[in-house]
Amino acid sequence: MTGTKSLVIISTTLLLVVCFLALGTWQIQRRVWKHDLIARINERIHAAPVPAPLRPDQAVVDPSSDAYRHVFATGTFAHDHETLVQAVTDLGGGYWVMTPLVSADGTAVLVNRGFVPADRRDPETRHSSARIAGETRVVGLLRLSEPGGGFLRSNDPTAGRWYSRDVAAIAAVRGLGPTAPYFIDADATPNPGGYPVGGLTVIAFSDNHLVYALTWYALAIMAATGGAYVIRDGMRRRGA
Repeated sequence: MTGTKSLVIISTTLLLVVCFLALGTWQIQRRVWKHDLIARINERIHAAPVPAPLRPDQAVVDPSSDAYRHVFATGTFAHDHETLVQAVTDLGGGYWVMTPLVSADGTAVLVNRGFVPADRRDPETRHSSARIAGETRVVGLLRLSEPGGGFLRSNDPTAGRWYSRDVAAIAAVRGLGPTAPYFIDADATPNPGGYPVGGLTVIAFSDNHLVYALTWYALAIMAATGGAYVIRDGMRRRGA
């Protein structure tokens, strides 16, 4: 093996080892960040509810600090502006019932009152008292808007087909006034007649960073071992 060829192999091996080690270290850092995020969200979920920022000039939502915050809001449900969003839950397939909660000053916040199966999508199939009248207090988790769609399909507002909880689009189609740029997932407080079923928020974060890190580190070891073998074999052949 010539000196030039050995230099190329050594340089390539070092480059691969450094890249693999860097990627593994990045995954370790991501793991630390993910665990910190999970801890902070768990803290928000179990904290005492705080007033939801309803006025548009106050409702600036920071995803890093406001997502899943435990909040409450007071107002009157505008049941005639109810919107159904396709959902898949532990209870099966069906719909989320998104209903505007309108405060005394006319500001609205969309509330995900909970899940209904397909045979309960028509409000007439639910208990009449489920259409809560008058001022009410909603407690739940602040959720970020889901623009565009879901289930690999785009929302079709004209046809009334919703696959994600897109706050701005729903507010525009329903002709709502000033609307908070987020929605609230209502807690598990039972609704009259049993539907909608609230409290079904799924909070889960993938945490495969350690596996990825070990994979990158293993590749670094393999690259170093392979490069050393090739160089040693070349030197042996040259000395033979």
